[in-house]
Amino acid sequence: MPRYRLDIEYDGTVYAGWQRQDGPATIQGVIERAIRDFCGEEVTLRGAGRTDAGVHATGQVAHVDLLKTWRDDTVRDALNAHLQMAGEAVAILAARAVADDFDARFSAIGRRYLYRILNRRAPAALERNRVWVVQKKLDADAMDEAAQLLLGRHDFSTFRSGQCQASSPVRTLDRFDVRRVGDEIEIHAAARSFLHNQVRSMVGTIKRVGEGAWRPSDVKAALEARNRAACGSVAPACGLYLTGVDYAGM
Repeated sequence: MPRYRLDIEYDGTVYAGWQRQDGPATIQGVIERAIRDFCGEEVTLRGAGRTDAGVHATGQVAHVDLLKTWRDDTVRDALNAHLQMAGEAVAILAARAVADDFDARFSAIGRRYLYRILNRRAPAALERNRVWVVQKKLDADAMDEAAQLLLGRHDFSTFRSGQCQASSPVRTLDRFDVRRVGDEIEIHAAARSFLHNQVRSMVGTIKRVGEGAWRPSDVKAALEARNRAACGSVAPACGLYLTGVDYAGM
């Protein structure tokens, strides 16, 4: 059976996350329906990561096995046509045939996220549901100083959701940096894999440094506590974007 890699973009605002479920619309579910409408096949789409409700993506990756061999551009264009007809906020950026041993989740060697904070007094109009609006002035340099203390291999139990199903809380954080661009604060995170709610938990914690409630050393102490109770508030889903998934040789 031919296997296809799909590169996917979506606005997660109206979806109950990535994973298919009974009732509410999900990213996986609407793409599987588009595939069925395209070629009549009932399939299971395998994603690189299960984004939560309200989280967006500019670089999600998934794979699917089809019975028939199609041209890559035919798969992309046909799925987009069905998604558009259904009014979905989902786009297939690229489709390509890949080897049978490619797995969107298990072949991944890195995942990249962006978190966006709109830091101004006025609310968001054009970016509503796509940024976290924080009205109090934040010190991005102090947030970046705190973020650097989380880099490396650690037990991230403090920043792990109670619903996380990972077998171990140990992860290696390769990138976590903060910069201000005008009224927006951009926070970039990269690792081989993340725990459930890890990025949003870390963002909510360093935001406390930015507003002056914590010092950077308090973030390090929270990490070392290995206790969820030591975490700052979890940043809202609307500011988080899965921007890319990395694979060896691809």
